Amino acid sequence: MTKKNSSAIQRRLIPTYIFLIIVSFISVFPLYWMVSAATNRSVDVARGKITFGTYMVTNFQNLTAQTDLWGALGNSFLYALVQTLVSLLVCSLAGFGFELYHDKWKDKVFSILLLAMMIPQVATMIPLFKMISSVGLLNTVWAFILPSISTPFLIMMFRQNSRNFPVDIMEAARLDGLSEFQIYFRMYMPVMKSTYAAAAVITFMNAWNSYLWPKVVMADTRAQTMPMLIANLASGYTVDYGVLMMGVLFCSVPTMIIFFVLQKQFAEGITGSVK
Repeated sequence: MTKKNSSAIQRRLIPTYIFLIIVSFISVFPLYWMVSAATNRSVDVARGKITFGTYMVTNFQNLTAQTDLWGALGNSFLYALVQTLVSLLVCSLAGFGFELYHDKWKDKVFSILLLAMMIPQVATMIPLFKMISSVGLLNTVWAFILPSISTPFLIMMFRQNSRNFPVDIMEAARLDGLSEFQIYFRMYMPVMKSTYAAAAVITFMNAWNSYLWPKVVMADTRAQTMPMLIANLASGYTVDYGVLMMGVLFCSVPTMIIFFVLQKQFAEGITGSVK
């Protein structure tokens, strides 16, 4: 390719680059504004100031003084991690069984399971609350995770990606004397690690950002999560926007870290890649 042709191609790509730059700026600006607002006074945030200020330490001190920040962070991490680990185990076992063990009733049961995706969460909230309350699990980690311990979406994702799992490996493992659970833990899980990474990101983010169900079952302030803490900051008669945005920043950073660390595996898992 000559230099003339190369220059012509680059000139034709200029509008594309400009469009991508504008879209990237629009996507990143809310994140930038969140960080800058956490460094400004409430009055500056209300006025629309978008440059960085000098009140970051003050806002942080006010946040820790007004709320139990570390307790809410600890609760959110505990609930999200436990739900993620348990959901991955349960949903992957279900997807593994639905796809790799053949039975004439399997597809019918799976179809019934998928119907649960059509039921809105608010429709099941009252019976779920009565069940959790009757067994004395209010204000506990189990009250948070039990309704989401198994989701049709994750089961469907594991089942779909299990179609790429080489069945010949299972036959060879059985000949070598491995049990079905040994096949699952020692062969299926390592091969499906991209799917596990994608499911972990989805489950962790959903658990971390969950607000409505924890608000129902976590009446004790010592059990509150970060979304509940932020909602309390925003519900006062006078809202300190600097402190509020500092809380939002603390709530957003963990999910961003999780996504950036696992973004490659997340993309592979969503597209059904198997390694």
